[in-house]
Parts: sequence; structure tokens; C-alpha cells
Amino acid sequence: MSPRLAAEFVLLAALWGASFLFMRQAALAFGPVATAGLRVAIAGAVLLPVLVLSGHWRAFRAHAGRILFVGLLNAGIPFGLFAYAVLSISTGLTAILNATVPLFGALVAWLWLGDRPGRWRALGLALGFAGVALLSWNKAHFGTGGTGWAVLACLGATVLYAIAASYTKKYLMGIPPMATAAGSQFGATLGLLLPTVWTWPTQPAGADAWLAVGAAGVLCTALAYLLYFRLIEAAGPARTLTVTFLIPVFAVAYGALLLGETITPWMVGCGAVILIGVALSSGLIDPRRWRLARRPAALP
Repeated sequence: MSPRLAAEFVLLAALWGASFLFMRQAALAFGPVATAGLRVAIAGAVLLPVLVLSGHWRAFRAHAGRILFVGLLNAGIPFGLFAYAVLSISTGLTAILNATVPLFGALVAWLWLGDRPGRWRALGLALGFAGVALLSWNKAHFGTGGTGWAVLACLGATVLYAIAASYTKKYLMGIPPMATAAGSQFGATLGLLLPTVWTWPTQPAGADAWLAVGAAGVLCTALAYLLYFRLIEAAGPARTLTVTFLIPVFAVAYGALLLGETITPWMVGCGAVILIGVALSSGLIDPRRWRLARRPAALP
């Protein structure tokens, strides 16, 4: 990557890492559902003029039904689940669990699309899920003071992301990414409109909560999507997807510095196992290429 693209790559990771912090601050005042509803509504409002000016409004209208539906799977419901989770578990742990999206993505693609993983990708799936099990083992209890539902909410959100990815691959290929990105926020907004009204807090939210949800919508969603698709176009999807590895680093750092969250060696170790599994299962690390690279060239 050029220095400019590298800077945008780091900025994208920093924005998505900060989303867990902003969601926590907003959810304390608005609640999880209203936080998610406000986030996607703000993002949709920001992306609407971008969609129109980009010339992709017609593409959105032609596939509006499926794009709006995928918005619920890829934004509305997952954002609500993560907003619920960060009220009980640390933002760092939430971000590490979020990093399992490529694992579930590979699993859903195998079961739904028949994209059978090879030996090394299957090993990556096993490693990644083992890391999740180890990380969550002493946390996923459902008694008094337990955080089991929060952990399940994170994993449920990642499964929805994975389903949305396969749904997009099956039904929305060839549609301009901006139409899908902006349209998905419209769909999430429509889907969460009534739940947001029903769960709206009786006490007025403070300025800090409004700033937090505004930052989540404008910076961590609208701006992040624009950066994401720009990087895909300029650097390719394989390189752009490696942002998965940086997001937990920023989220853990934000949580430790700003919220006083504890970073344990166990969390770091399990996170490393998960990320190695993600790298293998997504093909970012492929030992077969190493063997081919070391193989001597044939003589002419």
C-alpha cells in the first residue's frame, strides 16, 4: 500500500475499534435497541446524499428489497446485539469476539454455498473456534452476575454478519458497493424504527450519550464504510480484510486507557489463537504457498 492508503487502513481499524466504546457510552443512556436504531439512522442520513451523488441510486432502487433485508442482517440486529453485550463485558473482549466473523463466514459459506474449505482452512476454523471456547469458558455462565448472554449476543452478531456475507455473494453480486452499503443502513433503520420507539428511554439522554451515538453513526459507520469500499477498490479485498486483525488492538487499547478495563495475558493469548485461526480460515495465511515458494525452480 502507498503511505496514504496505509494511513486510511489504520484509520479504518481505529474507527471500527472505537465503535465498541461509543456504543457502550450510548447504550448506558439509550439502551441497546435505541442505540442501534440511532446509529443506523444517522449513518443512513449521511450516506444518502453520497449515494445519490455517486450515481448509484438507480442500482439501489432496482435491488431495494434484498438490499434492505441484508441491512437488518449486516447492521441493524448485530449493532443491537453488540450494544447489549458491551453493557456486561469489556469492549476489548467484545472486539475480540467480533474478530471471529471470518470464521463464521467460512463456515456459513461451506454449509450454504458449498464452498468447502481445504485442509489448512479447516485447521484455521478449528483453531479459531477453540480460541473462542477458551476465551469464553469462564465467562459464559448464566447465573447471577454471569455474562453468558452477552457472549452469546456477540457470537450471534458475528453469525448474522456471516449469513449476510453469503447472502450478498449469492444475491447481490455485481451491484455497486455504495448502493449496498448505503441501502443496508436504510434497511436497518426501517427495521429498527418501531423497536427504537418502543424502547426509547423515559429519561432524557445527556450530551455525552448523544455525542457517542453521533460518533458511532457518522465516524464508525458512514465514514468507515466509505473508507472500507475505497480501500477495497484501491488495494483489493484480501488486503482490506486484514483490518480484522487491527480492530481488537485498538478496541483493547481504548478500553484500557479510557475505561480502565483490564487486559489479561489469557485474553491476549486466546485473541492470538483466534486471529491465527482467522488468518488460516480466510486464506490470508496459506502454508501451501510457502512450500511452493521454497520449491526450486525447474531447470530449462
